[in-house]
Amino acid sequence: MTERRRSDENVAGVPGSGGTTGRRRAIPAAAPKPSSRVRMSAAQRREQLISIARQIFAERGFDATSIEEVAARAKVSKPVVYEHFGGKEGLYAVVVDREVRALLDRITTALTAGHPRELLEQAALALLTYIEEETSGFRVLVRESPVLSAAGNFSSVMNDVAHQVEHILGAEFSSRGYDPKLAELYSQALVGMVALTGRWWLEVRKPRKETVAAHLVNLAWSGLSHLEAKPSLITVRGR
Repeated sequence: MTERRRSDENVAGVPGSGGTTGRRRAIPAAAPKPSSRVRMSAAQRREQLISIARQIFAERGFDATSIEEVAARAKVSKPVVYEHFGGKEGLYAVVVDREVRALLDRITTALTAGHPRELLEQAALALLTYIEEETSGFRVLVRESPVLSAAGNFSSVMNDVAHQVEHILGAEFSSRGYDPKLAELYSQALVGMVALTGRWWLEVRKPRKETVAAHLVNLAWSGLSHLEAKPSLITVRGR
């Protein structure tokens, strides 16, 4: 009986024997929790890189922007950026192309009125609203870059808008007895006036955009409504 009791006590002290005395059984360490960071899909990563690059290009321009900084802000390696865009030029081209289409769509969508004066108001307000709401995008567009042709910058957008205005002015000129061939000249002048004013307003932001648009239209429409059929320069009339 005594020997049996000693045997049971010895078993109780052996780790893992199921006894209740002696050293306790070690508890295995908990498995590490999976990372809460969600892996982006290729499409999501591309959009993230475009958004970050848009901001940096707006801040610094093309020349001062580097792939290293884009990658650092996105917390990825440089090869990831190269994989999506091929390089800085490719990334910049995508950013600019998006802004060109966004601005042009906004302006063309705004041109819904039937009266020419209202069309001028809508175009001016659309541009100023874009500058107000998409400041980074507009800064990208107005910065010149050697990597793109004239087909991919702010000037190209304004040229597209000018062509639309040209058709409107051409019809008005014909109905009022003016030479419709001059509609292109006047459309470039009108759109250029609005565009340059927009670049100025980008920095000063006052007066409010509705006031700026009203004064632009006042100057443009007052001039259009009193056009001379055959204007000439006062300084050369006596020669």
